[in-house]
Amino acid sequence: MTKYHNWYVSTPQAAATAERDGGFSVNDYKGAQWCNMFVSWLGAQTGVKNMGWDAYTVQHATWFKKTDRWGHKPKPGAVVFFDWKNGSSGGIGGIDHVGIVVKDNGNGKITTVEGNTDNAVKKKVRDKSQVVGYGYPDYAS
Repeated sequence: MTKYHNWYVSTPQAAATAERDGGFSVNDYKGAQWCNMFVSWLGAQTGVKNMGWDAYTVQHATWFKKTDRWGHKPKPGAVVFFDWKNGSSGGIGGIDHVGIVVKDNGNGKITTVEGNTDNAVKKKVRDKSQVVGYGYPDYAS
């Protein structure tokens, strides 16, 4: 278990998410994949508005889409959603990983910061063909 698990289960959002997902205990999140908890934690720590908090990548991407903050351009600071099996041809339902865009490398690749990558927080270079889409938080100007 990571500090991101501990943080998430202590938030009011964890209780709301558990209720939405079938009413199980927030403690069940302690063993969950934590890439999205890391992204949510970053938003909370930095005070970013419209970042969305969730433990489940599919629900987080759906939230961005419902709030008209979803798109297909890799902007620095965007939340990037990956589908390892179907890549960009997959839909939101196939998303299985998430990170934050650091930069568009201009060569079909993006640099990201991700949690739960080899059980650590890491900077990675990813192929854009693996990206389903991007969520755009409301960063202060």
